[in-house]
Amino acid sequence: MYGNVILVVLGFYVLIRTLMALYRNKTISMLDFMAVPGMLYFIINNYIPMVGIAIAFKKVDYSKGILRSPWVGFDNFKMLFQSNGNFFTSNAWIITRNTLLYNLVFIILGVFTGVVVGICLAGVTSKFLQKFYQTSILLPQLISYVIIAYIVYAFLSNETGLVNHLLGEANAINFYAEKKYWPLILVFIYIWKQIGYNGIIFLSSIVGIDKSVLEASKVDGCSKWQQLRYVTLPLLKPTIITLTMLQVGRIFYSDFGLFYQVPLNSGALYDVTNTVDTYVYRMLMTMNNISVSSAASTYQAVVGFILVFAVNMIVRRHDKENALF
Repeated sequence: MYGNVILVVLGFYVLIRTLMALYRNKTISMLDFMAVPGMLYFIINNYIPMVGIAIAFKKVDYSKGILRSPWVGFDNFKMLFQSNGNFFTSNAWIITRNTLLYNLVFIILGVFTGVVVGICLAGVTSKFLQKFYQTSILLPQLISYVIIAYIVYAFLSNETGLVNHLLGEANAINFYAEKKYWPLILVFIYIWKQIGYNGIIFLSSIVGIDKSVLEASKVDGCSKWQQLRYVTLPLLKPTIITLTMLQVGRIFYSDFGLFYQVPLNSGALYDVTNTVDTYVYRMLMTMNNISVSSAASTYQAVVGFILVFAVNMIVRRHDKENALF
């Protein structure tokens, strides 16, 4: 306990002395110190809590405390990866498959629909209509997933849902027990919620394109389709790559509200709605197993870190200028 406190104090002392030495040598100026609050935020909020990774390797006993709880090594990870006998039926396989596949679809469709909406908005000449369309498609982005869950329930409810009312009592579907419908439902809801945000990002990139380039292509006899294919889309390439890279950086994370609130935490749907984030929450809040919950969170962080570096290396190999690092 006291050793950790001493290490933290020494770390801050070394950091302060280093900054003072850099300032005396005129390596940094007073303006650079404006970044210190942001640095402190990331250190306190993002890096110091990383010490808690030790929980993933312990069997936490609340009567003894986290530090004095027995060390169990990789037993928590074994429980995660061999929960049902083998990996391909384990919780780790289900949450990994769902998280990666959903996010892969979200990235592809999100970028595609964003580009399409951005191009369509750029073609609207009326300022009033353009503002109206932008505001309209941004509204879903501002709605909480709790409210969206009730909207979805109003459509899919077994007894009073609009869909079952239209299908008739003889053809009614118990949506909250039929998992085959939910991959499509979740993808549709995500795209509906994000399409306005992505569209406006690409609209801002299209508006920033030099008009003289488009005018020159028009003089050369390019049609609207040719301008789009040979001028607009190539100039959108940096934005597409940057947005994709940022989303890939969180490809092993999922939107908790989408996968927990919208399906109403239905146990019958866990095979298609359980992701890393919802699994961590259920293990912590429902099962009260902080050790396995921490193991799943650690697994998420490590795999996400590896994926970011791998994708960045691929992008760097093909287009060095658009790589993140």
